[in-house]
Amino acid sequence: MNARKVTPNKDTKLFVLDTNVLMHDPTSLFRFEEHDVYLPMFVLEELDNNKKGMTEVARNARQASRFLDNLVNDSQDNIDDGVPLNALGNKNATGRLYLQTEFIHTPLPATLANGKADNAILGVVSHLHTLHSKREVALVSKDINMRIKARALGLSAQDYFNDKVLEDTDLLYTGMLELHPDFWEKNGKDMVSGVVEGHTFYNIKGPTCRDLLVNEFVYQEEGVDKPFYAVVATQDDSVATLRTLTDYTHSKNAIWGITARNREQNFVLNLLMNPEIDFVTLLGQAGTGKTLLTLAAGLMQTLEHKLYSEIIMTRVTVPVGEDIGFLPGTEEEKMSPWMGALDDNLDVLNQTSEEGGEWGRAATRDLIRSRIKIKSLNFMRGRTFLNKYLIIDEAQNLTPKQMKTLITRAGPGTKVVCMGNIAQIDTPYLTEGSSGLTYVVDRFKGWPHSGHVTLQRGERSRLADHAAEVL
Repeated sequence: MNARKVTPNKDTKLFVLDTNVLMHDPTSLFRFEEHDVYLPMFVLEELDNNKKGMTEVARNARQASRFLDNLVNDSQDNIDDGVPLNALGNKNATGRLYLQTEFIHTPLPATLANGKADNAILGVVSHLHTLHSKREVALVSKDINMRIKARALGLSAQDYFNDKVLEDTDLLYTGMLELHPDFWEKNGKDMVSGVVEGHTFYNIKGPTCRDLLVNEFVYQEEGVDKPFYAVVATQDDSVATLRTLTDYTHSKNAIWGITARNREQNFVLNLLMNPEIDFVTLLGQAGTGKTLLTLAAGLMQTLEHKLYSEIIMTRVTVPVGEDIGFLPGTEEEKMSPWMGALDDNLDVLNQTSEEGGEWGRAATRDLIRSRIKIKSLNFMRGRTFLNKYLIIDEAQNLTPKQMKTLITRAGPGTKVVCMGNIAQIDTPYLTEGSSGLTYVVDRFKGWPHSGHVTLQRGERSRLADHAAEVL
């Protein structure tokens, strides 16, 4: 693009996009509202180099190229004068897209290698900074080192923020709320409105009700004679109904021999065992019981209650260390090394009954494994699961788009459970704020058929708990 054709405008900014932004989110072209977007020629070349293959990056590169092609073809304007970003019906994008059509030679430090794509893009940004000194020009990149180099050269650079659900994950919905001692005085509590199947219902009315969400857990442990645990059954403006919980900490309510060890685990089992809840998200560090509780509830409802025909478990295959190469065998055999957590938890669940001895436990284990299918994410597209209990482990490594692809596989009678720890993300370019798990927690909160709990307390061992705190 002829850079001199960019119309100076003090009120809007000019964003130069790095390739990784488009390969991370092809719709990023339309996320800058009234500001203009500039694409260096090296970005187009890198999109072309990465468009082949079936990976998520390749699909995004192809989609970004299609967007660019449609924008250029649908616009009646000269490409040198910029292409309106709202040409494809994107009303929020009122800026213009500029493509580099001229060779730009801007002196950079001799230590920066010539011909390298990153340095060529920095040269374009430097040229635009000089050319439009009265306008804010900023490089947008997901590459930390790229942003550091830009700032070292005195150029403005920033991360791509539009994919983030929250800037501060401490504000992420936890799924539970502690009631203040004066809660009942401010909101009032009617006489018990009814008792249904052992659950007591309370109708409350007051200003605090506006902040409550359906299926949010509330509790009060201090300043009361007996701890109070309930879930928001209904909420409408300043009126809400609270329903008391099933006490899964008591052995009489054990799920496949497992009882809740703390308040959050009790909340989790109330969600997992509720057939009206179709979608459950669980956050928590290692050892908080996410997988164990999910499997116990799944086995109970699959083998005992016959609510689901089988359990399907999948996870993202992102290695923590070096990749060990291709794995032999069938799809399930290839996935088995990634499913160590499944085997560990099945060992715990299979020790709960001593009546049948070793032979009985072996037979039970074979029965359990016959009802649990291990599937790869690579073959999920186009499938529909009917009456299945779908477990998505390590969901923090999924992008929002991948998460949408998985959840929309659910057919009638299927329950989906997503669990993970957003502090342990292994996927490049994903952060706590842009993870697919964070995305669904925020988007599904308050839906009557979904629930979320952030588990706080580890129950694995005192060694694991102390390591999580100090390391």
